[in-house]
Amino acid sequence: MSTTVETVETAEGNAGADMDEHRLLVPLYVYPGAWAETETRAGSGLRAWEAVASHAAEVAWVVFNPASGPGAERLPEFAEAARLLRAAGVSLLGYVDTDYARRAHHQVVEDLERYQEWYPVDGVFLDQVRTERELLPHYRRLAVAARALDAPQVVLNPGTHPDPGYAEVADVVVTFEGDWAAHRELLVPEWTADFPDRRFAHLVHGAPPGRCGEVRDTAPAHGAGYSYATTGSGDNPWSVLMDTLLEPVAQVSR
Repeated sequence: MSTTVETVETAEGNAGADMDEHRLLVPLYVYPGAWAETETRAGSGLRAWEAVASHAAEVAWVVFNPASGPGAERLPEFAEAARLLRAAGVSLLGYVDTDYARRAHHQVVEDLERYQEWYPVDGVFLDQVRTERELLPHYRRLAVAARALDAPQVVLNPGTHPDPGYAEVADVVVTFEGDWAAHRELLVPEWTADFPDRRFAHLVHGAPPGRCGEVRDTAPAHGAGYSYATTGSGDNPWSVLMDTLLEPVAQVSR
């Protein structure tokens, strides 16, 4: 593969031009547990995966993250969880940490290769992404590598608004990852208006109980076509499932 890429065409798929409904980008950082009725807390273990599968129509993607990446070996419980979501029609993004461009290109590509060998995914969620224009060539190469490995959907997560060039590299850029209070005060740079909402996503933690669904209203007001909110906090707020995904589908009005 050439190390010089002048342009990168983004994939369409779930981020296609005809998308007219706000949908969820779910970081499902929940261990699926044993495939038996052993879980006692709503939204934990296997029940969280089943809840997301039951709400497949609302979900654009699930970020699939067995071990802060694919890990050192294939885990049968995650393979079965992936099968459950795919059967429901949910697309999977393999989580890969770029460590703010400190991880070498080949290390990231090796993670992608492991995903495709063990848990075939539809795309990649590149986390801890830099924001400076100078790092764009690095992320362009990673996007090209992902698509060459049959993972065409590329989501970059700097967690804030980066240089506009990142929106040209990725299908979706996560331009906000943070707590509820900060999201309500978010200021959006003018350049985002040059792109459709479907190119941006917001991930919100620490939402007050019963108010996660409000982010699906405020995120579009900030120009984001995808969002996710949880009441979770701490080191892994994404281990707590969004409360509206625990409701029976018939009770969800959206």
